[in-house]
Amino acid sequence: MKRAIGILEVVLAVLLIVTILLQTPKASGLGGTLGGGTDMGGGYRTRRGLERLLFRMSVWLTVAFALVAVVDIRLGAG
Repeated sequence: MKRAIGILEVVLAVLLIVTILLQTPKASGLGGTLGGGTDMGGGYRTRRGLERLLFRMSVWLTVAFALVAVVDIRLGAG
């Protein structure tokens, strides 16, 4: 059981990393990713389509990862 939870935790971590990396940064392009973006505007932009799906998936994967981590800790303490 402990091993299965560990494997699930690793799979969730990898999926979470992928969904976060696939999201479009506020300042697009390589320069924006590294902090050199010239886009100083902070205008609100709604998420649509794939961007919205990736955002929601990252939220749910974060919650699932946290729950699995807590279960993993609880099983290890026993």
